[in-house]
Amino acid sequence: MDITFTEGPDDMVTWIASDPGFMQRASHALVAGEHTWLVDPVDHPDLRDRLAGMPPVAGVLQLLDRHGRDCASMSADLGVPLVVTPHEAIAGAPFEVLVVRDGRGWHESALWWADREALVVAEAVGTPPYFRSRPDQVIGPHPFMRLRPPRMLEGFAARHVLMGHGHPVHRDDAGALVDAAIAYARGSTPRWMLSLVTGSVRRSDRRSPIVTG
Repeated sequence: MDITFTEGPDDMVTWIASDPGFMQRASHALVAGEHTWLVDPVDHPDLRDRLAGMPPVAGVLQLLDRHGRDCASMSADLGVPLVVTPHEAIAGAPFEVLVVRDGRGWHESALWWADREALVVAEAVGTPPYFRSRPDQVIGPHPFMRLRPPRMLEGFAARHVLMGHGHPVHRDDAGALVDAAIAYARGSTPRWMLSLVTGSVRRSDRRSPIVTG
């Protein structure tokens, strides 16, 4: 397995794992002050090299119950706390915790980093083709959240949206793109289903990738 680092601010490092390719599993390293926080990390030697030049890791944050990935092993190896689907403030971290879903079979939290106008979401929204109903849509809702959209993620004036699947979005209208994904989640479901059958979004991305930054 390989990883690819995406473009973005130096204090928001995102890497995407090559396996499995269609899922576009994304992880993040957030630098806040003198500490780095890892979010849903997939470990790799290239990541360790990158972390060597960053502030020390203060903790590993697992924002979705299913995103075990390498969270526990990296937490143990680095000797830092592992926080799984937090419901309240994280000690020493500048993030506001948002509870996205807390029910049988799905426990997910998100982070709002107000100082950096950044929204960090594990699963509720994403940028891969299987989240999106149209080629020109940048952010879409998770397929299983189309009928019950994650309303708690609306209304954030985010300029950065980092997700657990797909490339992060670093644009002045990033928050508005999340709002649109949620607002049209139900109504766009027939088009989304058709796009899965025809592969229209996937083919369009191959020709001309969406503009995320």
